[in-house]
Amino acid sequence: MRTHHTVAALTAAAAVLALTGCSSDPKPKTPAAPTTASANPDAARSAAGLPPEPKGAQRAAFLTALNAIDKDIVHGKDDKAISRGIDTCGLYKRFPGDPAKQAEQTNQRWTSPTHPEGHGLATAAKILVVAHTTICPDF
Repeated sequence: MRTHHTVAALTAAAAVLALTGCSSDPKPKTPAAPTTASANPDAARSAAGLPPEPKGAQRAAFLTALNAIDKDIVHGKDDKAISRGIDTCGLYKRFPGDPAKQAEQTNQRWTSPTHPEGHGLATAAKILVVAHTTICPDF
C-alpha cells in the first residue's frame, strides 16, 4: 500500500513540474513602441484642446505669479503646478462663460498638504487668471 501512495505522489509531482515548465508564449515579450502621446506630449495636449507645456520665461512667470499669491499653492512642486496649470486652462473650454464653475473646479484641483480641500474660491479665481494670462492667453 505504501508503494502505491509513493508512486501516486511521485507521479503527481512529476506532472506538476512538467506543467510548470510549459508556456503558451515561448517568445520573450518586447516593450511596445511608444505611442504618439508619450513620444510628443504637446501634440497629445493639443489634440485634447490644451496648451503646450510652458517653457523658460513663460514657466517662470507662471510659477512666480502663483507663489506671489501664496507659496503654499505650488508648495515646492513646480512640475505638479505646471501640470495643474495646463489642466486649469482646459476649464475655459469645458465651462465657457461660467466663471463660478471654473473657480469651483480650480479650487478642487489645486490642493496642498495644508489645504486638502483647496485654497478657497477667491484664491482659485486668482489661479485661473494666472493660468489664463501666462499659459493660455488665447483661450
